[in-house]
Amino acid sequence: MAHEQPTTKTRTGTSPGTAMITGASSGMGAVYADRLARRGHDLILVARSAERLSALANAISADTGRHVDYLAADLQQSDEVDRIEDRLRGDTRISMLVNNAGIGSSMPLIHSDVATMRAMVTLNVEVLMRLTYAAVPRFVRQGRGTIINMASIVAIAPEILNGVYGGTKAFVVGFTQSLHHELADKGIRVQAVLPGAVGTPFWDKAGTPLSAVPKDIVMSAEDAVDAALVGLDQDELITLPALPDISAWQAYEEARQRMMPNLSRTAPAARYRMDRSQAAASG
Repeated sequence: MAHEQPTTKTRTGTSPGTAMITGASSGMGAVYADRLARRGHDLILVARSAERLSALANAISADTGRHVDYLAADLQQSDEVDRIEDRLRGDTRISMLVNNAGIGSSMPLIHSDVATMRAMVTLNVEVLMRLTYAAVPRFVRQGRGTIINMASIVAIAPEILNGVYGGTKAFVVGFTQSLHHELADKGIRVQAVLPGAVGTPFWDKAGTPLSAVPKDIVMSAEDAVDAALVGLDQDELITLPALPDISAWQAYEEARQRMMPNLSRTAPAARYRMDRSQAAASG
Protein backbone atom coordinates (compact mmCIF):
# COMPACT_ATOMS: atom_id res chain seq x y z
CA MET A 1 0.00 0.00 0.00
CA ALA A 2 1.45 3.37 -0.99
CA HIS A 3 1.17 6.27 1.42
CA GLU A 4 1.56 9.99 0.90
CA GLN A 5 2.63 12.45 3.54
CA PRO A 6 2.79 16.08 2.48
CA THR A 7 4.76 18.62 4.43
CA THR A 8 3.49 22.16 4.55
CA LYS A 9 6.51 24.37 5.06
CA THR A 10 7.52 26.27 1.91
CA ARG A 11 10.05 28.94 1.17
CA THR A 12 9.05 32.19 -0.45
CA GLY A 13 10.09 32.31 -4.09
CA THR A 14 9.59 30.51 -7.35
CA SER A 15 10.42 26.80 -7.43
CA PRO A 16 11.98 25.29 -10.56
CA GLY A 17 9.27 22.66 -10.15
CA THR A 18 8.90 19.41 -8.29
CA ALA A 19 11.41 16.57 -8.64
CA MET A 20 10.24 12.99 -8.15
CA ILE A 21 13.07 10.74 -6.96
CA THR A 22 12.77 6.96 -6.77
CA GLY A 23 14.93 4.96 -4.39
CA ALA A 24 15.05 8.14 -2.32
CA SER A 25 15.30 6.81 1.23
CA SER A 26 19.06 6.16 1.26
CA GLY A 27 22.28 6.32 -0.74
CA MET A 28 22.41 8.46 -3.85
CA GLY A 29 18.64 8.93 -3.87
CA ALA A 30 18.71 10.64 -0.47
CA VAL A 31 21.61 12.83 -1.59
CA TYR A 32 19.72 13.79 -4.76
CA ALA A 33 16.79 14.78 -2.53
CA ASP A 34 18.98 17.03 -0.39
CA ARG A 35 20.80 18.63 -3.32
CA LEU A 36 17.71 19.25 -5.45
CA ALA A 37 15.86 20.81 -2.51
CA ARG A 38 18.83 23.13 -1.98
CA ARG A 39 18.56 24.06 -5.67
CA GLY A 40 14.96 25.12 -5.03
CA HIS A 41 13.01 22.04 -6.11
CA ASP A 42 10.04 20.76 -4.19
CA LEU A 43 10.19 16.99 -3.88
CA ILE A 44 8.23 13.76 -4.10
CA LEU A 45 10.26 10.96 -2.56
CA VAL A 46 9.53 7.34 -3.51
CA ALA A 47 10.82 4.22 -1.75
CA ARG A 48 9.48 1.28 0.24
CA SER A 49 10.02 2.45 3.81
CA ALA A 50 7.44 5.00 4.94
CA GLU A 51 9.34 5.49 8.18
CA ARG A 52 12.62 6.42 6.51
CA LEU A 53 10.87 8.56 3.90
CA SER A 54 8.99 10.45 6.58
CA ALA A 55 12.17 11.17 8.53
CA LEU A 56 14.02 12.30 5.40
CA ALA A 57 11.11 14.43 4.16
CA ASN A 58 10.78 16.20 7.50
CA ALA A 59 14.52 16.81 7.76
CA ILE A 60 14.83 18.22 4.25
CA SER A 61 11.76 20.39 4.59
CA ALA A 62 12.97 21.79 7.94
CA ASP A 63 16.45 22.42 6.52
CA THR A 64 15.54 23.92 3.16
CA GLY A 65 11.97 25.14 3.46
CA ARG A 66 10.90 23.21 0.39
CA HIS A 67 7.63 21.29 0.15
CA VAL A 68 8.39 17.56 0.42
CA ASP A 69 5.86 14.78 -0.19
CA TYR A 70 6.59 11.09 -0.06
CA LEU A 71 5.01 7.99 -1.54
CA ALA A 72 5.86 4.71 0.18
CA ALA A 73 5.66 2.09 -2.56
CA ASP A 74 7.25 -1.22 -3.44
CA LEU A 75 8.17 -0.74 -7.08
CA GLN A 76 8.42 -4.51 -7.53
CA GLN A 77 4.61 -4.54 -7.29
CA SER A 78 2.93 -3.51 -10.54
CA ASP A 79 -0.15 -2.02 -8.87
CA GLU A 80 2.04 0.25 -6.76
CA VAL A 81 3.91 1.37 -9.86
CA ASP A 82 0.45 2.23 -11.26
CA ARG A 83 0.01 4.79 -8.48
CA ILE A 84 3.37 6.42 -9.20
CA GLU A 85 2.52 6.56 -12.90
CA ASP A 86 -0.79 8.25 -12.09
CA ARG A 87 1.00 10.88 -10.04
CA LEU A 88 3.49 11.54 -12.83
CA ARG A 89 0.74 11.89 -15.42
CA GLY A 90 -1.52 14.09 -13.34
CA ASP A 91 0.73 16.34 -11.24
CA THR A 92 1.66 19.28 -13.47
CA ARG A 93 4.11 20.54 -10.86
CA ILE A 94 6.49 17.65 -11.53
CA SER A 95 9.21 18.85 -13.89
CA MET A 96 11.96 16.33 -13.09
CA LEU A 97 12.06 12.56 -12.72
CA VAL A 98 15.12 10.93 -11.16
CA ASN A 99 14.95 7.21 -11.92
CA ASN A 100 17.34 6.18 -9.18
CA ALA A 101 15.70 3.02 -7.81
CA GLY A 102 17.54 -0.15 -8.75
CA ILE A 103 19.23 -3.28 -7.49
CA GLY A 104 22.40 -5.05 -8.51
CA SER A 105 24.32 -8.26 -8.04
CA SER A 106 27.98 -9.07 -7.71
CA MET A 107 27.37 -12.83 -8.06
CA PRO A 108 28.43 -14.62 -11.26
CA LEU A 109 25.51 -15.43 -13.52
CA ILE A 110 25.79 -19.20 -13.09
CA HIS A 111 25.58 -18.79 -9.31
CA SER A 112 22.60 -16.43 -9.40
CA ASP A 113 18.99 -17.25 -8.76
CA VAL A 114 16.76 -16.69 -11.80
CA ALA A 115 13.97 -15.21 -9.68
CA THR A 116 16.42 -12.63 -8.34
CA MET A 117 17.54 -11.81 -11.87
CA ARG A 118 13.91 -11.35 -12.97
CA ALA A 119 13.31 -8.99 -10.06
CA MET A 120 16.37 -7.02 -11.11
CA VAL A 121 15.13 -6.70 -14.68
CA THR A 122 11.72 -5.61 -13.42
CA LEU A 123 13.08 -2.79 -11.28
CA ASN A 124 16.07 -1.66 -13.34
CA VAL A 125 14.39 -1.87 -16.74
CA GLU A 126 10.59 -2.19 -16.65
CA VAL A 127 9.88 0.24 -13.83
CA LEU A 128 12.31 2.84 -15.17
CA MET A 129 10.70 2.55 -18.60
CA ARG A 130 7.14 2.75 -17.22
CA LEU A 131 7.78 5.83 -15.13
CA THR A 132 9.57 7.56 -17.98
CA TYR A 133 6.67 6.86 -20.34
CA ALA A 134 4.27 8.22 -17.73
CA ALA A 135 6.19 11.49 -17.39
CA VAL A 136 7.39 12.29 -20.90
CA PRO A 137 4.10 13.00 -22.74
CA ARG A 138 3.14 15.61 -20.16
CA PHE A 139 6.65 17.08 -20.19
CA VAL A 140 6.35 17.42 -23.96
CA ARG A 141 2.95 19.11 -23.68
CA GLN A 142 4.33 21.55 -21.11
CA GLY A 143 7.47 22.18 -23.14
CA ARG A 144 9.92 21.39 -20.34
CA GLY A 145 11.11 18.57 -18.19
CA THR A 146 14.19 16.62 -17.09
CA ILE A 147 14.75 12.87 -16.91
CA ILE A 148 17.78 11.58 -14.99
CA ASN A 149 18.36 7.84 -15.35
CA MET A 150 20.76 6.07 -13.02
CA ALA A 151 22.95 3.67 -14.97
CA SER A 152 26.41 2.36 -14.02
CA ILE A 153 29.85 1.86 -15.51
CA VAL A 154 28.84 -1.79 -15.99
CA ALA A 155 26.72 -0.56 -18.91
CA ILE A 156 29.96 -0.14 -20.88
CA ALA A 157 32.07 -2.59 -18.85
CA PRO A 158 29.81 -5.65 -18.58
CA GLU A 159 32.72 -7.85 -17.53
CA ILE A 160 32.42 -6.23 -14.10
CA LEU A 161 29.93 -7.74 -11.63
CA ASN A 162 26.87 -9.71 -12.75
CA GLY A 163 25.97 -10.00 -16.44
CA VAL A 164 22.25 -9.42 -15.99
CA TYR A 165 22.99 -6.32 -13.93
CA GLY A 166 25.28 -5.06 -16.68
CA GLY A 167 22.61 -5.78 -19.27
CA THR A 168 19.98 -3.81 -17.37
CA LYS A 169 22.27 -0.80 -17.14
CA ALA A 170 23.17 -1.06 -20.83
CA PHE A 171 19.42 -0.77 -21.47
CA VAL A 172 19.33 2.40 -19.37
CA VAL A 173 22.09 3.98 -21.43
CA GLY A 174 20.58 2.96 -24.77
CA PHE A 175 17.12 4.07 -23.68
CA THR A 176 18.47 7.46 -22.57
CA GLN A 177 20.31 7.98 -25.84
CA SER A 178 17.12 7.20 -27.76
CA LEU A 179 15.11 9.60 -25.58
CA HIS A 180 17.63 12.34 -26.26
CA HIS A 181 17.37 11.70 -29.99
CA GLU A 182 13.57 11.97 -29.85
CA LEU A 183 13.13 14.76 -27.31
CA ALA A 184 16.06 17.17 -27.59
CA ASP A 185 14.09 19.57 -29.81
CA LYS A 186 11.07 19.49 -27.47
CA GLY A 187 12.65 21.18 -24.46
CA ILE A 188 13.28 17.93 -22.57
CA ARG A 189 16.66 17.26 -20.97
CA VAL A 190 17.79 13.69 -20.44
CA GLN A 191 20.88 12.36 -18.71
CA ALA A 192 22.27 8.93 -17.89
CA VAL A 193 24.62 8.82 -14.90
CA LEU A 194 27.26 6.07 -14.90
CA PRO A 195 28.93 5.95 -11.48
CA GLY A 196 31.54 3.41 -10.55
CA ALA A 197 31.67 1.96 -7.05
CA VAL A 198 29.82 4.25 -4.63
CA GLY A 199 29.75 3.90 -0.85
CA THR A 200 26.06 3.07 -0.36
CA PRO A 201 23.95 0.14 0.92
CA PHE A 202 23.97 -1.19 -2.68
CA TRP A 203 26.91 -3.47 -1.98
CA ASP A 204 25.47 -5.41 0.93
CA LYS A 205 22.29 -6.01 -1.06
CA ALA A 206 24.31 -7.02 -4.13
CA GLY A 207 26.14 -9.74 -2.23
CA THR A 208 29.51 -8.11 -1.53
CA PRO A 209 30.12 -6.15 1.69
CA LEU A 210 31.32 -2.62 1.05
CA SER A 211 34.29 -3.41 3.29
CA ALA A 212 35.44 -5.93 0.67
CA VAL A 213 35.54 -3.34 -2.13
CA PRO A 214 38.96 -1.67 -2.59
CA LYS A 215 38.76 1.74 -0.95
CA ASP A 216 40.72 3.39 -3.74
CA ILE A 217 37.85 2.88 -6.21
CA VAL A 218 34.93 3.87 -3.95
CA MET A 219 33.41 7.35 -4.31
CA SER A 220 31.13 8.86 -1.71
CA ALA A 221 27.45 9.21 -2.60
CA GLU A 222 27.73 12.96 -2.02
CA ASP A 223 30.59 13.35 -4.48
CA ALA A 224 28.88 11.14 -7.06
CA VAL A 225 25.63 13.12 -6.98
CA ASP A 226 27.37 16.49 -6.92
CA ALA A 227 29.38 15.47 -9.99
CA ALA A 228 26.26 14.18 -11.74
CA LEU A 229 24.46 17.48 -11.16
CA VAL A 230 27.41 19.43 -12.55
CA GLY A 231 27.19 17.16 -15.59
CA LEU A 232 23.49 17.97 -15.85
CA ASP A 233 24.26 21.69 -15.64
CA GLN A 234 26.70 21.19 -18.51
CA ASP A 235 23.98 19.46 -20.57
CA GLU A 236 25.82 16.15 -20.65
CA LEU A 237 23.85 13.24 -22.04
CA ILE A 238 26.21 10.72 -20.45
CA THR A 239 27.94 11.56 -17.17
CA LEU A 240 30.78 9.42 -15.83
CA PRO A 241 31.64 10.98 -12.46
CA ALA A 242 34.99 9.20 -12.06
CA LEU A 243 36.33 9.48 -15.63
CA PRO A 244 39.30 11.91 -15.54
CA ASP A 245 39.36 12.78 -19.25
CA ILE A 246 36.03 13.23 -21.02
CA SER A 247 37.81 12.89 -24.36
CA ALA A 248 38.01 9.14 -23.68
CA TRP A 249 34.20 8.94 -23.67
CA GLN A 250 34.00 11.26 -26.67
CA ALA A 251 36.32 8.97 -28.64
CA TYR A 252 34.18 5.96 -27.63
CA GLU A 253 31.02 7.73 -28.78
CA GLU A 254 32.61 9.01 -32.00
CA ALA A 255 33.66 5.45 -32.87
CA ARG A 256 30.07 4.31 -32.36
CA GLN A 257 28.74 7.08 -34.57
CA ARG A 258 31.26 6.25 -37.32
CA MET A 259 30.00 2.67 -37.42
CA MET A 260 26.34 3.59 -37.76
CA PRO A 261 26.20 4.22 -41.56
CA ASN A 262 27.64 0.74 -42.17
CA LEU A 263 25.67 -1.34 -39.69
CA SER A 264 22.92 -2.24 -42.18
CA ARG A 265 23.82 -2.92 -45.83
CA THR A 266 22.61 -5.11 -48.68
CA ALA A 267 25.64 -7.43 -48.66
CA PRO A 268 27.80 -8.99 -45.95
CA ALA A 269 31.17 -7.41 -45.26
CA ALA A 270 34.00 -8.77 -47.38
CA ARG A 271 35.45 -10.78 -44.50
CA TYR A 272 32.26 -12.86 -44.35
CA ARG A 273 31.92 -13.60 -48.06
CA MET A 274 32.46 -17.17 -49.16
CA ASP A 275 33.69 -18.25 -52.56
CA ARG A 276 30.49 -19.87 -53.90
CA SER A 277 32.31 -22.37 -56.09
CA GLN A 278 34.39 -23.54 -53.15
CA ALA A 279 31.30 -23.68 -51.00
CA ALA A 280 29.55 -25.87 -53.58
CA ALA A 281 32.56 -28.20 -53.85
CA SER A 282 32.86 -28.58 -50.10
CA GLY A 283 29.09 -29.20 -49.83
